[in-house]
Amino acid sequence: MSTAVTPDVPSQEDTMMIRAAVMTELGRIEVQERPQQEPGPHEALVRLRAVGVCGSDTAYFTVGRIGDWVVDGPIVLGHEAAGQVLAVGEEVTGVDVGDRVAIEPGTPCRQCGECMAGRYHLCPDLVFLATPPYDGALMETMVIDARNLHRIPASMSYEEGALVEPLSVGIWGCKRAGLEPGDDVLVTGAGPVGLLAGAVALAFGARSVAVTDPSEFRQGMARDLGLGVDDGTGGQDFDVLLECSGAKGVLAQGLRRLRPAGRAAMIGMPKEELVGLPLSQLNVNELSLSLVNRYNHTWPLAIALVASGRVKVDSLVTHHFSLAETADALTLGSRVTDSVKAVIHPDR
Repeated sequence: MSTAVTPDVPSQEDTMMIRAAVMTELGRIEVQERPQQEPGPHEALVRLRAVGVCGSDTAYFTVGRIGDWVVDGPIVLGHEAAGQVLAVGEEVTGVDVGDRVAIEPGTPCRQCGECMAGRYHLCPDLVFLATPPYDGALMETMVIDARNLHRIPASMSYEEGALVEPLSVGIWGCKRAGLEPGDDVLVTGAGPVGLLAGAVALAFGARSVAVTDPSEFRQGMARDLGLGVDDGTGGQDFDVLLECSGAKGVLAQGLRRLRPAGRAAMIGMPKEELVGLPLSQLNVNELSLSLVNRYNHTWPLAIALVASGRVKVDSLVTHHFSLAETADALTLGSRVTDSVKAVIHPDR
């Protein structure tokens, strides 16, 4: 007589549970428990230590959409993240257990024409954290492709590691604008990306960098980073424009202030679908305008700029929150005038 053997099935008590801040509906966050995932081939399990709040997170939370990306169900927000590797799957070679890492939030297919050409950020199948329908990093641990993880030195805090993401946007904006040493640069908008883009321009050898922003608090932060402040009323004073505000009419105003053969990068996302430009006035100076879609191969440089002290990012963090305070973090900008960057700590 044979005896059937029932395989062991992990019980709820045996399964490691983690907390995640889930946006269950517009304007509502619930901290829920979820089973902890295990890393598969090429993947790593990371404990999240710091997650920065981006304007896109706030837009999804308050409006529910950005362009064609629409929140149509529960979602976890957050894509500016850093943490520590807890476990790795098979075929992982780039990181080890215990490594402190900054997390690049976009996972490309690595096989399409764009990826093979080195433009992985334009991959049509890119999976980007906290972009519907994909969950983000506002949870205690997460599994992600280990090739998205970049080691950070012990001298860098996790908060600085999280800000490598918006710093990368600034780096890519400067590259797209063709910024060269000796350029005079105008940055419109002194939010986190604008401030970091200006700091990158200085690190890249710009002769001068001036920032426009109506907030006196943010003007002060610009000065602390070594940037100048412009009142927006001058003439053709600049070689490069980095438009980081997305505000109506600002791109056209900034382009008018470029010298002949000036270059511009549009980094801020405008709210309106169509943007008007005075081409008849701009054509005579043969200006160049580049669009910016996130970043490409910027993370090692961004980490080096922070680790070397060439770019200071820690001063941008004005407020800290726990996972349970996620809703407050997402609405900080509308409630507190003197704020720039909120960081959420899922491990607290």
